[in-house]
Amino acid sequence: MDDRDKTVLVTGGCGFIGSALVPQLLKQGYTVRVLDNMSVGSAEDLSDYAVEIMVGDIRDKEAVSKAVAGADGVVHLAAQTGVIDSINAPEVDFEINAAGVLNMLLACREYKVPRFVFASSNAPIGENEPPVDETKPARPLSPYGASKLAGEGYCSAFNGSYGVGTVVLRFANAYGPRSTHKGSVVAKFLKDAASTGKLTIYGDGMQTRDFVHTTDLCGALIAALQSDVGGETFQIATGIETTVLDLAQMVQREFPDIEIVHEGQRAGEIIKNYSNIEKAQTILKWDPQVTLADGLAETIHWFQTEYNK
Repeated sequence: MDDRDKTVLVTGGCGFIGSALVPQLLKQGYTVRVLDNMSVGSAEDLSDYAVEIMVGDIRDKEAVSKAVAGADGVVHLAAQTGVIDSINAPEVDFEINAAGVLNMLLACREYKVPRFVFASSNAPIGENEPPVDETKPARPLSPYGASKLAGEGYCSAFNGSYGVGTVVLRFANAYGPRSTHKGSVVAKFLKDAASTGKLTIYGDGMQTRDFVHTTDLCGALIAALQSDVGGETFQIATGIETTVLDLAQMVQREFPDIEIVHEGQRAGEIIKNYSNIEKAQTILKWDPQVTLADGLAETIHWFQTEYNK
């Protein structure tokens, strides 16, 4: 996939990360095709780019087959991404995050697609002593974590059994522009700051996360797409631990009138989490570039612009 005259299929390409990735792939010289069911994103987000957009769902085998045919590589971003949503409807979470990945891999096997990059998360690892790395045992706490772990397992199996060059990227807490639909903590804080004037922390706020900007995620996805490794998993993060309370206070400094409030701890959520990224740095030659202060400032500016339209 290091040849730039190749076609890359991006599932979920109209979503949060996909709409940031597509322009970067085009800059690299790739032809880009998108498969998206438009449940979150919109084709308008890519209207400025020469991209083939196919409306379809990864649960639909026929739609998947049509999208994969002729592709030289796949970046699989389409997913159900909410922990709480997965607890409320685990069967739907499974159909999208586990069965959907299997559908994609079956099509890649059929059409002999050599490269499949799967966007996973730290949720499969669950509650492990941080920093987490690729050797930690998987102990998912939520159906979301379990379904992502199933997807990771299928990636490993299709590499071992059929020679599909799979790469799993375990994203830390992603944030950045175009994230109004996200339920992750940065997006939620910024939406709440605009709509309610309050930042709600579940628990004491001492739970920790590793916040990674979409610019860096896109860099990791492209590095994985262009690599020659197969059957490997990588932690994609900053390696920096930040408490949710510290994040809330960073947001509060930008909006001095908002209030920080606390509610009870939610089930299924990891308490402490940040990553060791040495494997990605060594093998993928990837390093995060965006600091939390800079990335948060950019994201706040984007949210303010959106809410002021």
